[in-house]
Amino acid sequence: MKLACQEGLVPGQSFAEKLANLHRWGYEGVELNGRGLRERVPEIKAALAASPVRASTICGGFTPLLLSPDKPTRDQTIAEMRALLAIAAEVGAVGLIFVPLFGKPEVPDLSPLSTPVELERALLVKLLRQELAPFAEDAGVLLLLEPLNRYEAHIPKDLREGVAICQEVGSPGLKLMADFFHMSIEEADIARSLAEAGDFVRHIHLADSNRQLPGLGHTDFATPFATLQHAGYQGYMALECRVPPPADETLPESARYLKRSM
Repeated sequence: MKLACQEGLVPGQSFAEKLANLHRWGYEGVELNGRGLRERVPEIKAALAASPVRASTICGGFTPLLLSPDKPTRDQTIAEMRALLAIAAEVGAVGLIFVPLFGKPEVPDLSPLSTPVELERALLVKLLRQELAPFAEDAGVLLLLEPLNRYEAHIPKDLREGVAICQEVGSPGLKLMADFFHMSIEEADIARSLAEAGDFVRHIHLADSNRQLPGLGHTDFATPFATLQHAGYQGYMALECRVPPPADETLPESARYLKRSM
């Protein structure tokens, strides 16, 4: 298991300086912000080539409206996601994290023929199977579907739902991203849910119960980490949380806490 951190949480005047700080503080990966990423690729590749820190994943940077009822909007989202998947391959990242849609369903209620969530699920499977998963496969990277808690999104809300979608799509290009904060709300037992999801989980976001740095809330990290180690998980676990100042002290301390928890 390898620790990573979202680049926006790391102090530094340049990307190279951020990587140097991460390495010094015990992190092995950096999660890239997808916004404006194409223009930054030369700088990112040069900095990564000179650093032991690797690009773990790309998060954000596209319009999160994959399940919009408007086809041109869906097509734009697909095009933006494909562009970021190509960049993930270029910089050596595992893949692109995505949420199909934030908030409530936007498609109509066609009950009793189909509920909005049933329509969305069918649309999501079709789009992933036909438009996005084959592209990820060809690029040699992963689409990382992220379940979010019920207050932020609705499909999927937990790892079980995510696994079912992955199984229905049936592509090696589609896997899951498991977030400890969302799991602390939706999963009865984080460790058991991770064990049941198994190899579908290929990336992890870390935050405590209060969405602060791990160690500043009441989430148990040691038991799920033991489950992941037993399963042979070798992927990245990236911080996505609030970082209390001064970050040059709290980020190293959080890395030490997480490594003790391992």
